[in-house]
Amino acid sequence: MTSPVSAMDDAHYSALKAKDARFDGHFFTGVTSTGIYCRPVCRVRTPKQENCRYFLLAAQAESAGFRPCLRCRPELAPGTAHADGMAAWSVQDASAILARQAAQLLDTPQAWSGGQVSIGQVATHMGVSERHLRRIFETQWGISPLQYLQTRRLLTAKQLLTDTELPVTQVASLSGFSSVRRFNAVFAEHYRMPPRALRQAGQGTGLVASTRQGTPGIVLKAAYRPPYDVAAMLSFFANRSIAGVESVDLQQHTMARTLSLELAGRRYEGWVHAQFLPDTSGVRLRISDSLADALPLVLARLKAMLDLDADPQTIHQVLGTHFADAQGLRVPGTLDGFELGVRAILGQQITVRAARTLAQRLVARFGAELQTPWAGLTHVFPSAQTLALATGDALGQLGIVRQRQQAIVALARAACDGVVHLHPGADIPSNIAALQALPGIGPWTANYIAMRALRWPDAFPAGDVALQKALGVRAAKHPAQAAELASQAWKPWRSYAVLRAWATLRPDVEAPV
Repeated sequence: MTSPVSAMDDAHYSALKAKDARFDGHFFTGVTSTGIYCRPVCRVRTPKQENCRYFLLAAQAESAGFRPCLRCRPELAPGTAHADGMAAWSVQDASAILARQAAQLLDTPQAWSGGQVSIGQVATHMGVSERHLRRIFETQWGISPLQYLQTRRLLTAKQLLTDTELPVTQVASLSGFSSVRRFNAVFAEHYRMPPRALRQAGQGTGLVASTRQGTPGIVLKAAYRPPYDVAAMLSFFANRSIAGVESVDLQQHTMARTLSLELAGRRYEGWVHAQFLPDTSGVRLRISDSLADALPLVLARLKAMLDLDADPQTIHQVLGTHFADAQGLRVPGTLDGFELGVRAILGQQITVRAARTLAQRLVARFGAELQTPWAGLTHVFPSAQTLALATGDALGQLGIVRQRQQAIVALARAACDGVVHLHPGADIPSNIAALQALPGIGPWTANYIAMRALRWPDAFPAGDVALQKALGVRAAKHPAQAAELASQAWKPWRSYAVLRAWATLRPDVEAPV
């Protein structure tokens, strides 16, 4: 089924001819003469316009009978059209909102469910019936949620087959298939070749580098839409890096860090390494073998941490009048929402340097040791389970004041008990309310956590002193109210406005942790 964007054929064909990376992920082009669908950035010869059909989603193209291109690899496209519109739900009807929420949940099921999911589980999570979910999804997208989920699974498998040396059995499991037999059958039916043949075809093109390249780990690729201010993103992380946990090399455009996560009742520890490739609007991601069984979740978290799915054009249309020269700024995320929450608490009303010192002491005292091939990466950040048992005396010996001791332990216990959910896709209003109900966590901390851990594009910590200075409202009678009033013009992208405002500060005025 051709998507609604087909009325804009001329605009899409112009973007296709220009290989314009700004439109990557906004649409896919099905070529009727070949039966293949591609990203706008595909480097093959541009097909004739009369042979092109346009789709908002890869699942729509596959439902129409097209197969993914082996060269441009649609599975690498940054955030699809529904992700770009997430922040603008307030102007849509309720059914469209639910359909987009369902698509987001189906995109990263591990992030909220702890494993693979069924359509029924998604419906239950959303509080609607499975029948209602199918109806609104088909109305919005022209395909069923099962077709959408199946394409997501197949494209995940395609990336793992192409980029990694993982056994086909493991690829099938990581992609959400219950059995290898079922995986082989569905893959062959849709892509007209068995999984092993696709792996051989991808490696035979010469476009796929070895997953090892002389260093350990599993290599995956990701893409973003330009412009992207790589230096600003890496500098943000570098200025806040915790010794032993993370390191940044601004010259090589790289960052590495350790990671501990829980998936389906099992805890994984390992490391990740990211290298920006600005010339290709891409990122090379290297992930330790110890995280192989959680690979899709780790990949989703890395993309969220680096804000790879953002759409600079859409955001700049709202913010450009007030922040004209900051289109490439992204909102830095986190690999671990609980870690980000603890760091936000430690950073309350003190400098970034002081907060980093406290975090380093916390890691040295409570973090588990980890062997890595990267110099300086020696520990993982303490888990919620560990800090939930920490005593006030132990935290006090690190220089953490009593109020923040209580806040850290309360946050850890809330995370362990499922009172708060600190990951992308979690419900924003309920989690902000749950955070603010904890001792020592107010609106500033809750909004900062929502901005970076929950990936809420409209978070706004109005009480932040540095933000008030950047907006010129610090001298107002009620500066937080004045900042909030000024921010109304930047909805629904206020998180990005915050980063742009901080970027205007003098070097001697610090943004928060």
